[in-house]
Order: sequence, then C-alpha cells, then structure tokens
Amino acid sequence: MSETKKRQSTFLAWLVRMSLIKRWALMLCFRKENVSEHSHQTAVIAHMLAVIRNRLYGGDLDPNLAATLAIYHEVSESKLQDLNSRTKYMTPEFTKQYKRLEHIAEQECLQTLPTELREDFAPLIIHDNVQPRYQKLIKAADLLSAYIKANDELRFNNREFTHVKDGLEPRLAEFCRELPEVRYFMDTFVECCWATVDQLTGLDQDKTGRLGS
Repeated sequence: MSETKKRQSTFLAWLVRMSLIKRWALMLCFRKENVSEHSHQTAVIAHMLAVIRNRLYGGDLDPNLAATLAIYHEVSESKLQDLNSRTKYMTPEFTKQYKRLEHIAEQECLQTLPTELREDFAPLIIHDNVQPRYQKLIKAADLLSAYIKANDELRFNNREFTHVKDGLEPRLAEFCRELPEVRYFMDTFVECCWATVDQLTGLDQDKTGRLGS
C-alpha cells in the first residue's frame, strides 16, 4: 500500500465495553444496570442540577460541561471494573490507594487517544483536573442516580437495597444543605422515578402533580 495506515485508537472501544461492566455485582438486582447506563443517567441529572442552580440560585455553571464530565466520570472503571462503595471506603488507607489506581486508569485511558486529541480530553477524563464545584455537583448526581436505583429495587421488595438507601440518605441530606439545587431536585423529580407507568400517566393528567399512595 502506498499510504501508511493510520494507527487505530482503542479509546472508544474501552468506553463501549463499559456497557458490559455490571454495577451492584455482589447484590441481587431485579433490574440489571451497567456502568454505561449509570453514566448516562448521572449525566442527565448533572445537567439538570446545573440548570436548576443557574436558573433558581444565581449560579454560573455550564450545564453542558457538567453533563460531559458526568459522562466520563466512571471512565476508570473501563479498566478497573465497578467496586462497591462499602469496599472502596472501607478504610482511609484503602480509599487512598484505590483513588491512586483510579487516577492511573484515567491516565491510561487518556493515553489511548491520538496525541493530537489528548489536550482536549484531559480536563474531562482526569478527575484531578475537574474544578471542585463540578466535582461536587457530579458526585451529587452520582448519589442521586444510586438513590433512584435503590428505591426502584425496593419497590419490588428487594431488601438487598435497604442498606444502600439507608447509607445514601444522610449523604444526600448533607448535599441538600450545601447545594440548594439538590434539595429542589429531590423535592421535584426523584419520587416519580419509581412510579409505575399508570401512576406517571395519572400524574401528567393531574394538575397537582402529587404521587398517590
């Protein structure tokens, strides 16, 4: 061949495989969830939180940036897979070492990109490069996604998720105190997420917008 074939990047291939990585792998799940699905939901929530912050509480966040950061917030799991939170935060030393592994995995993912693109992706993929206010917002979105999941499983009487809900509630309460957009989001959107289709249809037709028992 007269032309040298351009070397292929594995970056997208690693991200595509995130759909194969199971979340809640050690637990019985009524509905299976993978890392790709979780990342999408977290991105939607992060975008909504940023819009709420700007519109109602005088914020100046970039909702599109918040959504993009959330899309990539679990990129290290393409290398490490998903680790449950209780193990990840088992001890301060273990957490420190695992965070180090996550950072290495993020760097490895960045290195799979063509050199000419890395500068654009580094602020999105490397967690340490993300501004603290966006880190906090995305963490809140991450916890909200997990909280919705836990309540959805409990709706089907899956008691495996009782301790998940109990553990998330005080963490989300703290976020509600620090970020008013999280409180607004929980008051306005969360409860409907584990409603049935009939309940959702009824809510759309009911001007009060209250979820019945």
